[in-house]
Amino acid sequence: MNPRIFSADPKAGYLAAKPEIDAAVARVLASGTYIHGPELAAFEEEFATYLGVGGVVGVANGTDAIELALRALGVGAGDKVVTVANTVTATVSAIVATGAEPVFVDVHPDTMLLDAGALTARLAQADGPAIKAIVPVHLYGHPCDMPAIMDLARRHGAKVLEDCAQAHGATLGGKRTGTWGDLAAFSFYPTKNLGALGDAGAVAGTDAALLDRVRLLRQYGWKTRYVSDVHGRNSRLDEIQAAILRVRLGRLDAENAVRTNLAATYTQALAGCALQLPVIAPGCTPVWHQYVVRTPQRDALKAHLEQENVFCGVLYPVPVHHQPAYAQAVTLPHTEAACATVLSLPLHPGLGPSEVQTAIAAVRGWIG
Repeated sequence: MNPRIFSADPKAGYLAAKPEIDAAVARVLASGTYIHGPELAAFEEEFATYLGVGGVVGVANGTDAIELALRALGVGAGDKVVTVANTVTATVSAIVATGAEPVFVDVHPDTMLLDAGALTARLAQADGPAIKAIVPVHLYGHPCDMPAIMDLARRHGAKVLEDCAQAHGATLGGKRTGTWGDLAAFSFYPTKNLGALGDAGAVAGTDAALLDRVRLLRQYGWKTRYVSDVHGRNSRLDEIQAAILRVRLGRLDAENAVRTNLAATYTQALAGCALQLPVIAPGCTPVWHQYVVRTPQRDALKAHLEQENVFCGVLYPVPVHHQPAYAQAVTLPHTEAACATVLSLPLHPGLGPSEVQTAIAAVRGWIG
């Protein structure tokens, strides 16, 4: 039996940079400063430079990043926020946490990303309050159609918050995800392309006033310590995680290149088989957070691969509008088809060539 192969392996990411990460953690421990210190300030500056934005505000996790960014954009009770339903629940829970109502629109059948045509139709509807904000999700490491989304948002007076949790370093027309919208939210969950060794997140943008608002909201609304000017919360990116992220950021482009090569290997080996392979939209350079194939027999393929010790992910099996906490009577045929058929093959920088070939052979063994 083959050794187990997993769709993600955060420990491999740690081991690849163990001396640097261990030194960074030791540096923080010895410093005596563990919250909102020099490591966070340095990471915020370095990540802003990497993205090409005016600033970055570290927060506790990616869900908080979405919620606090939306609040900074003025989203609150009674507002409507457009997003997709084939995303992790966090995207929608953050919208609901602001008091706003999520409005689901369908995705493009090829890319499985927010469809500009569906968005156009939804924005044109006159059924109560106008859409306050749009949250496009750059799913699987592939950028959404941001030029079209931004044009629609500007014409309808809506704000745009990019959900970049799976797209650290991806580009569209040479411009990175996270630099298109009014603000962008990032997660640094350990399995992300840029992953911490615990929870962490950030909000990025160029509007200094919006970023200052996020900074205010992430720590109780304090301008003066112990005095809350606005209703805020505790959402802090600690010094240890910031130091780890500084190390990982220096390796991000190289690790994204490894992911790209692995994806190319899959594409070449599986071309012409009875699976729908990923589609890259023109002008996009994805960073392959996931390599997602599609088949109506997804569960059978997944079970077969597990018998071969190849463990795959399903992102995501149940669209959010079908989940009890956020159920809505809306039909999203392309979203529902995607959720019923997607399967993420193993892909991460710690994956060796022999493991990729083992996964490919196992897939081909099922196809026959």
